[in-house]
Amino acid sequence: MMLSQSTMTARESRKETPPPEDASLDPLLSDEPTIELVMKAQGGDRLAVEALLQRCLPQLKRWAHGKLPASARGSLDTGDLVQEAAMHVVQRLAVFQPRHVGAMQAYLRMSVINRIRDEIRRVGRHPAPVELPEDHPGDLTSPLEVALQNESYDRYRRALGLLKPRDREMVVARVEAQWSMGEIARQFGMRTVDGARMAVSRALKKLSANMSA
Repeated sequence: MMLSQSTMTARESRKETPPPEDASLDPLLSDEPTIELVMKAQGGDRLAVEALLQRCLPQLKRWAHGKLPASARGSLDTGDLVQEAAMHVVQRLAVFQPRHVGAMQAYLRMSVINRIRDEIRRVGRHPAPVELPEDHPGDLTSPLEVALQNESYDRYRRALGLLKPRDREMVVARVEAQWSMGEIARQFGMRTVDGARMAVSRALKKLSANMSA
């Protein structure tokens, strides 16, 4: 059966274009631990709020892609939903108490999931259970990264401060901003993804050694 052009167009309009993995990134506005930015933002520092959003939004959009059911998509797409969820988190920073390195991303993801459920309820459907996967698009997370993401902020912050600036920036980009290796390679001027992976691995091992000292 042939589909009419209008039907095909309507179906296409409900599809979401995945965020490009090779999109250019702005340099991180800050290489401070996320907890430091949260504390500054809680004190009214607008630059800290901007740094938090710049750090968290790209990865959050990649993670959230496709999680809003097609039946709930109208004028709202995943990008809009992520922006709304992030602004809700920013408005509630005063009650946010991060206890480990990955706490901010986990808080943002839960806000996105809650916003998805709200949107499904709005269109009159029961929300389906939604898991919070720990994978990162395009990259496998190493056991060391997982361990660091679950580490307490105090030990992490002290160990991070002992690193050289470039190593510190790569750790923040990978562990806190959760950039892919391809993004890190481009941002740090490396020729290959393998080169970025090796450089990040060395920086993470130095961080781990500092935390064990």
